[in-house]
Amino acid sequence: MKAIGIDIGTTTISGVALDVEEGLVLEARTVENGSFIKTGQEWERIQDVDVILKKAVSLVDELMGCCPDAAAVGLTGQMHGVVYVDGNGRHVSPLYTWQDERGNLPEEDGRTLTEQIKEQTGMPAAAGYGLVSHLYNLRHGLVPDNAVSLCTIGDYLGMVLTGRKSPLVHVSNGASLGFFDGKNRRFCVEAMEKMGIDPSILPQTTEDFKILGEYRGLPVTAALGDNQASFLGSVGMCRDVVLLNMGTGGQISVLSEQYFEAPGIEARPFVKGTYLLAGASLCGGRAYAVLEHFFRSYMKAAGASDASQYGVMAALARKGMETEDRMKVCTMFDGTRVDPSLRGGISNLSEDNFTPEGLVYGVLEGMAQELYDMYSLICEGTGIKAARLVASGNGLRMNPVLQEICSNMFGAELSLACYKEEAACGAAVSGTMMENGEETE
Repeated sequence: MKAIGIDIGTTTISGVALDVEEGLVLEARTVENGSFIKTGQEWERIQDVDVILKKAVSLVDELMGCCPDAAAVGLTGQMHGVVYVDGNGRHVSPLYTWQDERGNLPEEDGRTLTEQIKEQTGMPAAAGYGLVSHLYNLRHGLVPDNAVSLCTIGDYLGMVLTGRKSPLVHVSNGASLGFFDGKNRRFCVEAMEKMGIDPSILPQTTEDFKILGEYRGLPVTAALGDNQASFLGSVGMCRDVVLLNMGTGGQISVLSEQYFEAPGIEARPFVKGTYLLAGASLCGGRAYAVLEHFFRSYMKAAGASDASQYGVMAALARKGMETEDRMKVCTMFDGTRVDPSLRGGISNLSEDNFTPEGLVYGVLEGMAQELYDMYSLICEGTGIKAARLVASGNGLRMNPVLQEICSNMFGAELSLACYKEEAACGAAVSGTMMENGEETE
């Protein structure tokens, strides 16, 4: 079976036409997302839904033209963020992305919303989770008057393609909004009401890849969360394989049949009753970009051209491997989901190792260490151990030194994911797992 998969990422939008049985990408397209809206508020990270839709629908059309015998369209996209929709199924707000920080802003009593939610309900909460952003909007009069529901951007693309008037959200995306009981796969209505959220805003959820409707004759299935889609597209349903993703953020994911959670580790609903045990580093691959900006700023101040420093940094990283007594760099520049107030740091400095190559290598090692610490929690709690590592995301694909660091640190062989567009491929696969033509409205 051939299928089309679309992935609405934070920085890019990707699409593939995939021969699922052969595991062959027939066509692949990636365009810049380019939809961020400048608001003047550093903590606000919102995107223009119309810009996203125009590009995403165009990709679907183009891929359908390239693969006329495709049997389905599968969807995925950035999780956690939300867009409000009205009773006619039209968006009435921008996309409040997973990077939005309104949940970490101090309220009148000096406590943030995430702190209040944890104290009053005992539930984990993080800025960028859709229902946390919604709670802030409620308290500050920012919810559109005609909003009747909310969903992720992948869900909304499904609505637009099929003409649905209400969202139908796969539990993988539902869980990403917060206030969700992953073990029982349902929203925690009581906790929401305790915080003053009317549960009628919630979308309908499904554990299956229900058919939303059709677009130009092709069935379109409920959108899968992007973390789950990346795993499905990179690892499939393999056990004892750890997926490392280093992109805008960083993630570690492993398939589990048992429910397990720990600080910083989520049990995310996957497919066929399974879970992805996942941890996320907020800065992730951006830590390397921060370092590149540091070097570029120095070069500019020294009178050199404002040119990319990544090539130089790659050579420095290789040289940094030769140092035995290395500096240690903590790359928690944006804190963690558990504690956003944490910050990075540098330790074990000496006259000998305080060098540019030491700093580059230290940042790469720090990026890997954040993910390894999460892996250690999973190992201790479940007994799951990595027989193999699969790497995805440009932060790992384009950095051989980081690949070596991860392989050595985890003690397992590392291979690159077969497809560069992992999430889009996973979305295409999910499209072929549809419930035999059964539609839900």
